[in-house]
Amino acid sequence: MSVLKTLKQDWSISATVAGFLAVLISYAGPLIIFFQAAQQANVSNSMMASWIWGVSIGAAISGIYLSYRYKTPIITAWSAPGTALLVTLFPETSLNEAVAAYIISAIVILIVGVSGYFDKFLKWIPQSIAAGMMAGILFQFGIELFVATDRMPMIVFAMLLCYLIAKRLTPRYTMIWVLLCGVSLSLILGRMNPVEMNFQLAVPQLIMPEWTWNAAFNLAIPLILVSLTGQFLPGMAILKLSGYDTPAKPIVSIASIASLAVACVGGITIVLAAITAALCTGKDAHELKEKRYIAGIANGIFYILGGLFAGSIVMLFSLLPKEMVAALAGLALLGAIGTNVAMAMREDTQREAALITFLATASGMHFLGLSSVFWGIVIGMIANLLLQKPNTLSTAQTSSTSK
Repeated sequence: MSVLKTLKQDWSISATVAGFLAVLISYAGPLIIFFQAAQQANVSNSMMASWIWGVSIGAAISGIYLSYRYKTPIITAWSAPGTALLVTLFPETSLNEAVAAYIISAIVILIVGVSGYFDKFLKWIPQSIAAGMMAGILFQFGIELFVATDRMPMIVFAMLLCYLIAKRLTPRYTMIWVLLCGVSLSLILGRMNPVEMNFQLAVPQLIMPEWTWNAAFNLAIPLILVSLTGQFLPGMAILKLSGYDTPAKPIVSIASIASLAVACVGGITIVLAAITAALCTGKDAHELKEKRYIAGIANGIFYILGGLFAGSIVMLFSLLPKEMVAALAGLALLGAIGTNVAMAMREDTQREAALITFLATASGMHFLGLSSVFWGIVIGMIANLLLQKPNTLSTAQTSSTSK
């Protein structure tokens, strides 16, 4: 009863909306990659529903547990970069081989999490470099807000105006009004996508793993790299930048256990969300930092609903025009973009390295098969090391150690 009493006292509409928006953006964006992968693999609709059930339930359970346990808005999701790998590997790689790769990557990431090495790695990354990386990740979403005006100028500009007015009058509920504005105008102007609705419960399907070298080298190893560098790294960075000191060890470990649990129904690696997490860690979720964990729990609840009704709920989300979703994401992340840009540019001695990190991350480069997020942090760290004067560097390290 004490758990329910605590949740009742801390629950808020703004945190619930933040959790819902995070799920909405995940389903309306990265889930499209899932459909592309499914088309490449020629899987049935029922198998596709099983995939969605797996990633939704895995993300829900791990996110709800971690958010309540640590009173932090910890948003877990499936690996979007990892899903993009599937598009390039199917149909040469079988679905059974993919499941084997999911299991291998989950075990390796679990070992990394339990060992505690990920926490040690994070301590060596300066805050300005981490902020530059996060600003680079979120930058494209801010740009898409204005790119969306090419196709739906009336709806997008109306949402922007609504955002500015609501931010002035009712800042805590800004995104509620923006969402209502976008949906209402899409209905009035007939811009909703035509989708045949069919509500039914999803049934997970068991897929036996097939252990091959192809699965290990072509999918498991890249999946491990992109999950750690493209998801857990920026995800932990945004938690730190938002003032949360939750260690990476339990987050990486619990997410990996969830990955193992859903792998055999087609659920790809469960990871710490980065982009959607920004919706739940800022003041828009709740004015009080200690009550924003409700957004993580609400996010998990909506994921459970999405998992139970897998294909049906996805069809419901697909009603919304993609331009409206892009505008919604861009407006929701404006605050996070501004905060990270300010943090990246705050230290004079690290400003140029942070700028290089930002540009490399925002570029979308893919070198040696690794994402721009990975290269942004690597190039930024090298730049910071070379640009710092020896006495400044030693002072910064001493200060970091003393903290």
